[in-house]
Amino acid sequence: MEIFKTKASLQAYLQEARSTGQKIALIPTMGALHEGHLSLLNYAKPISDIRVCSIFVNPTQFNDPKDLEKYPRPIENDIRLLESVDCDILFLPSVDEMYPDKNEAWHLDLGELDQIWEGEKRPGHFQGVTQVVYKLFTLVQPDIACFGQKDFQQVMVIKRMIAMKDLAIQLAICPIIRDQDGLALSSRNARLSEAGKRTALALSRSLQYVKDHIHDPIPLAEIKDKALQILTDTDDGLSVEYFALCESSTLKEVNHIDFSKQHVALVTAWVEGVRLIDNMILNNLSN
Repeated sequence: MEIFKTKASLQAYLQEARSTGQKIALIPTMGALHEGHLSLLNYAKPISDIRVCSIFVNPTQFNDPKDLEKYPRPIENDIRLLESVDCDILFLPSVDEMYPDKNEAWHLDLGELDQIWEGEKRPGHFQGVTQVVYKLFTLVQPDIACFGQKDFQQVMVIKRMIAMKDLAIQLAICPIIRDQDGLALSSRNARLSEAGKRTALALSRSLQYVKDHIHDPIPLAEIKDKALQILTDTDDGLSVEYFALCESSTLKEVNHIDFSKQHVALVTAWVEGVRLIDNMILNNLSN
């Protein structure tokens, strides 16, 4: 695996690869890698010739400096994990390398996607996400970009940016990886005790309940209430921030399921002071 820390060195390497017609896949991450991240690299392997994984803890997408400060950075372990799946390139830039101009202006009109759910709870977050991802897209010029379904709203934001900027990039949305009990893998899980992880299983149970019952001849509001009960019946170590049933592309909340469109259930909750997110696609249009 080649490791590059500057944009110039990475560009020079990729320019040579691109000249021979090799297809490039980009997997942007903030490190603290786990099996979920590795699944993105494995997804990209058969559909690309070169896989570029970036590790960069992007300061512009944190609205809480304390959250940025305590974000895990186990780079030696990350490198070992990337080598274990034969990653071709690791791009490991500094903040100065990515943001040489400290006063750089950026704003993308994302409409309601920037104002609801995660957009409302974390003001400015998606502006920071699109800012750094656009930098990476411009630098790497990937044919394919792989993102995990777990950050569903983020994926819809990236999809919107690709369309707005008319980028010739295939967006690959890779399935959520869960442990054997159903907990969605996340770097934040490392901050949970074993008891906390068991409590957090209520998130996936509530989502699965909705998916299992959306064809039932009962109001969607009743299904949602029962899903919320799964969360609230958990011990007092879990606090729900939001639970929503939405049309996938706009993430607008719905009162009924229109099976001609794709829908997703979103949940965010706090366990042991750790903010956890999860989601589940409720109906697959290809079926």
